[in-house]
Amino acid sequence: MRPSPHHARRARGLLGALLTSLVSLAALLTTAPLAQADTSLCQPFGTTVIQGRYVVQNNRWGTSATQCITATDSGFRITQADGSVPTNGAPKSYPSVYNGCHYTNCSPGTNLPAQLSSISSAPSGISFSYVNDAVYDAAYDIWLDPTPRTDGVNRTEIMIWFNKVGPVQPIGSPVGNANVGGRDWQVWSGSNGSNDVLSFVAPSAVSSWNFDVMDFARQAVSRGLAQNNWYLTSVQAGFEPWQNGAGLAVTSFSSSVNKGSSSDPGPGTPGGSTACKVAYATNSWQGGFTADVTITNTGSSAVNGWKLAFTLPSGQQITNSWNTNLSGSSGAITASNVSHNGQLAAGGTATFGFQGTSSGTFSKPSAFSLNGTACATT
Repeated sequence: MRPSPHHARRARGLLGALLTSLVSLAALLTTAPLAQADTSLCQPFGTTVIQGRYVVQNNRWGTSATQCITATDSGFRITQADGSVPTNGAPKSYPSVYNGCHYTNCSPGTNLPAQLSSISSAPSGISFSYVNDAVYDAAYDIWLDPTPRTDGVNRTEIMIWFNKVGPVQPIGSPVGNANVGGRDWQVWSGSNGSNDVLSFVAPSAVSSWNFDVMDFARQAVSRGLAQNNWYLTSVQAGFEPWQNGAGLAVTSFSSSVNKGSSSDPGPGTPGGSTACKVAYATNSWQGGFTADVTITNTGSSAVNGWKLAFTLPSGQQITNSWNTNLSGSSGAITASNVSHNGQLAAGGTATFGFQGTSSGTFSKPSAFSLNGTACATT
């Protein structure tokens, strides 16, 4: 039966609508890429790339038992974590996500390794999901080396312990407390036989945080465990499990490294050939002391915003200060400029001071660094 003109027009209209829908769907598929499918990794050193810029690694070395992780578009989760190792030794693995270079595998588009003196800031963000039926730490690793190496073990490892469950502890021994990035940390220092390890342990679990990696790198410089001409080679976030670990997850990770320049050094970054000298004048008595500190910019470029890092000797604690903002009151200290003394012209000076309590034999800090550059002392 021949269709009536009405039905024919309707059929042509339906066909036109269908063709329009197909064209729209094709345009949508070409302009809106599908989300990345989750990737399962069970090989001991299996890796994959997420977001086109970070590497997720299974990184199992301390046991032959199976460990599997699933890389997601924003991080990874541990799906199987068989086996266990003694808690007084090394963990069984370090599944993690990283920016930079790890044993010759560099993340796509990374600008690491980068010399510390060239980095104005290295903002990073991390979120974890924890479980209680395992023994582990949730750790952020920062690797530093005198050379821009992309393979093997670096000279200094900085670990930020966001959480720990069970009878595990960092390498070395406690050396005091420090306020870094606006948070208080217990500081541990030691060596694992192949590299120095500086660890910052949170007093309670931290599930997410945005921070500047350079705040911790400067801590290593101020403690003599790195120098400003060393290189940041990678930053990594993940877990060190000793027993179990299934269910642990990094739910989000971000990392970038911003380079400075001699023409616009920016706050916290030395410009050009910046160098420095520190005069530390003290008046001490039984149970207390005052210190007047003078910073001199002996370089050829101005410094726009300064941070002076040093470590107070054991038994000393700051009770008040002037012309500075202090991070920490004992152990590792960072003194930052206030609004009226942040500009240090070439040859210029800035002064500040503080008062504190002391016990035992009084002594002065042994080293100072200005924005990560070691300073001469007078």
